[in-house]
Amino acid sequence: MRGKEGFGETPTAVRRFLENYVHGNPVTAGYLALLLATHAWLVTASAPTRRRLLETVSTNVDNLPRHPFLALAGSALFFDGTLTQVKSLYFVGTLITLGAGTAVCLALLERRYGALRAFVVFAVGHVLATALTAAFIVAAVVRGWYPAGVRDALDYGISYGAEAALAAGAVVFLTSVRRIAAITAVVAWPVIGADFSRGLPDFTTIGHLLAAAIGFALATTLRHRLPTPAGMVPPPGPSL
Repeated sequence: MRGKEGFGETPTAVRRFLENYVHGNPVTAGYLALLLATHAWLVTASAPTRRRLLETVSTNVDNLPRHPFLALAGSALFFDGTLTQVKSLYFVGTLITLGAGTAVCLALLERRYGALRAFVVFAVGHVLATALTAAFIVAAVVRGWYPAGVRDALDYGISYGAEAALAAGAVVFLTSVRRIAAITAVVAWPVIGADFSRGLPDFTTIGHLLAAAIGFALATTLRHRLPTPAGMVPPPGPSL
């Protein structure tokens, strides 16, 4: 009987967790739902349709100047990863960006500082890191550090924004040794999986490192502008 009772309590606990999560972080929860919906559509769409769409929202050097708003906004509607190939490095990347960066850190930032400031961190990381990476690619191709083919390489997804949120979260929610360890992990994970060309990491690694730096910088402004009225304690983060 105890086994049956425990089994019956599991759906209730999951439902309670989801209700608390949506109530505490409604904008992040809605964004996650949108990302899951667009991902589901991508994996079921035909290969030509999927390719055409991703080429339209790609933030590569050739497409970004022609369609800056469409590329930047559209790219943020998808995550470049997998939810099914759990033994692949792509799944690890999904856990870091969609999981730790968006579902956890962006949610915590929203709950502590409000949706506007949380998504400013995410958006600035996404847009600024993309723009700086594009400029770096142009310079690297001209100097022969990267092959010319990277100019039109398919590049989309939330990972720069998620990395900025992850970096900001490491600074504002942790202290002492834990903060140092988290900051080290935020910087290390893109480098560990990097591909190197003539001593330089691939452009997505450059982008993630730039996004991390942006997140660290924005975290300092958050820590000095905590919107908590006098006498009130900031609400705790979601129970994750």
